[in-house]
Amino acid sequence: MFLVLGIVLLYLAFRNINLDDIWAELKKADYSWLVYSMVLALASHFFRALRWNQLINSIGYKTKTNTTFYAVMTGYLANLALPRMGEVSRCVVLSRKDNIPFNTLFGTVITERVFDMIVLLLIIVGIVLFQIKLIGGFINAVIISPLLGSYAGDLNAILILTAIVVATIIIGIVIFRKLRPFFKTTMLYGKIEAFLDGMWSGMKSIAKLENKMMFLFNTFMIWLLYLGMIILPFYSFEETSLLSIVDGFTVLAIGSLGIVAPTPGGIGSYHFIVTELFTQLYDIPSYAAAAYATANHAAQTLIILLAGGVSYIMLLLSKRKPLNDLPEQNKK
Repeated sequence: MFLVLGIVLLYLAFRNINLDDIWAELKKADYSWLVYSMVLALASHFFRALRWNQLINSIGYKTKTNTTFYAVMTGYLANLALPRMGEVSRCVVLSRKDNIPFNTLFGTVITERVFDMIVLLLIIVGIVLFQIKLIGGFINAVIISPLLGSYAGDLNAILILTAIVVATIIIGIVIFRKLRPFFKTTMLYGKIEAFLDGMWSGMKSIAKLENKMMFLFNTFMIWLLYLGMIILPFYSFEETSLLSIVDGFTVLAIGSLGIVAPTPGGIGSYHFIVTELFTQLYDIPSYAAAAYATANHAAQTLIILLAGGVSYIMLLLSKRKPLNDLPEQNKK
């Protein structure tokens, strides 16, 4: 289903573009800049591993940076097969390798994602404020209108839809509270409660960090490298080489929506959003925009395939941490 969605979006991105023009653009591209962007991608994944390590260590579990890095890359590899599977996969492999409860690890990943979402929202808000006329029209045309259709400009319809969603959530909470005494008597409730407790323990890891500035630095480096991964490929194509750092922030902010969309590895969704972004905002020819999106997405996918494959093999070859290597408080 997710792959079908990706293919549909890929078709929508390229449907009005001559594929021969895209191929001609790709043949004359300077791929050295894409290689540099792949190096930055690898560095960003390393800083993500360092940041995750901080959260894990703050709750008493000791992990090696290389093991955490392998788990992160294995997670990215899983994302290519099934969207958002990477968060689960990296927790599974690290849990098995270092004997750390899965639910606790998953809680630390949620903490990570919350911080990343905050950073992304700040970038989007900043870009929209600085380029309100440019970005506002694009978001409405490409994202809001397709989702809401003819109701996109109807404030009453949007308010009614919002009210229905909020009412449904409130009713669900009320029903759950009424039936909670019954749920508590079931075995499934106990398992879910234990899982949520473990997750909450992992999410509280941020409060136990000894070096919060290092956590912020690692987060800053992750997003700075993400920006570099966007900007360097600009120079691979003549039509995009004149784009600025501000344009890079715009592509990072809006293009990230394509990566987080429910398609394997952002295929289709990234191509669609970036191609539309370049053609509508910067008047870049559609074939050049499609070539950039294709080349950059392929480069980042290639580094995940290579590093993820090697990481998976390294995890298979490495020994599982013995239980007696765990801190006393974590054996209980």
